Amino acid sequence: MTQIQKPRAIVIGGSLAGLFAGNLLLRNGWDVDIYERVPQELAGRGAGIVTHPELLDALARAGVVIDDSIGVKVETRVTYDRDGAVIGERRLPQILTAWGKIFQLLRDAFPDAHYHSGAVAVSAENRGDHAVVTFSDGSERQADLVLATDGLRSAIREQLTPETQLEYAGYVAWRGLVDEAALSSETRDALFGHFAFCLPPHEQMLGYPVAGKDNSTLPGERRYNFVWYRATSEQVELPDMLTDSTGKRWEGGIAPALIRPDVLKEMEEAARTLLSPAFAEVVAKTAQPLFQPIYDLHVPRMDFGRIALMGDAAFVARPHCGMGVAKAAGDGIALVDALLANPDVPAAVRAYGAARKPVGDAIIEHARHLGAYMQAQLKSESDREMAERYRTPEAVMRETAVPPRT
Repeated sequence: MTQIQKPRAIVIGGSLAGLFAGNLLLRNGWDVDIYERVPQELAGRGAGIVTHPELLDALARAGVVIDDSIGVKVETRVTYDRDGAVIGERRLPQILTAWGKIFQLLRDAFPDAHYHSGAVAVSAENRGDHAVVTFSDGSERQADLVLATDGLRSAIREQLTPETQLEYAGYVAWRGLVDEAALSSETRDALFGHFAFCLPPHEQMLGYPVAGKDNSTLPGERRYNFVWYRATSEQVELPDMLTDSTGKRWEGGIAPALIRPDVLKEMEEAARTLLSPAFAEVVAKTAQPLFQPIYDLHVPRMDFGRIALMGDAAFVARPHCGMGVAKAAGDGIALVDALLANPDVPAAVRAYGAARKPVGDAIIEHARHLGAYMQAQLKSESDREMAERYRTPEAVMRETAVPPRT
């Protein structure tokens, strides 16, 4: 009896977007290999993630069993002033999880034999009835479908759309995680159980509880995740912050361990001056803070014959929407649905691009609006006045980390 050969897919990038796509394709009859450029295991990287229905749906369709351990539930949002008084409150139940938790669930669901670490893809091209990926060692692999999920600095996107460039938004996000047990009881009472905000002039601090060590969500074993947006000039401040103690400048991003002590000291002093006491304590007790320059990026198209762009390889939205992982999950669902509806791969890829590009564009635009009041601090007075519409506690609590309205 003749065995029907499965269609074959190559996924370039083994982070969350790649694992969503890989698992979804695998469970829909595809032979899938994932190639990740980083040689070591990725688990444990990243910080907090806000779940959305799209994300939970994709996990279920990828074969992941979802239970109460998926994350920490909160019921309300609160905003604190500099003195720690509540100046805004809104009920908004959500489940807050962590990058490491989602990665481990997806990684455990994908076969080890088909996940290849330390494999650097440098190009992808269509060749008749198949596509070919070339790796840095000169080797080639061919497949019916190639998915580029290799992040905001995607080598495949740069090859396919060299005109697409990252655009610096004018501010950075300081991030950190601190163990619940390390915080005072006053700070735990103020922050755990809520999605919390503080709005110093021209800035925004937010935070929420996530799973702790070994992905525990038990009270006392959780962590607190914060994100602090601060306007930072591209010409002077950002280059200085990206320069380590040896004088080397790390374009695009600097490893946490290489951030200079004086940069960290300035940030911690600003926290004591500008933030509520609870948030200031969180910053002070974070062992290894890091910062990320905030960028916008969106491609003119996502489909290229048998090659598709997904996740941050296609759209990089400012984190205010909290939609980065959910968007990647939605990309995977849309692609699989297009392939189920149309067995012709190039036609299915075109349908996927037509469905998902408007979604990416909408998320980018919404995130720009939410970040306007940080970015506007480096612009004109009229820009700052216009941006104030997204600065009130009510607006921030209503719009942050929720899907854009369509």
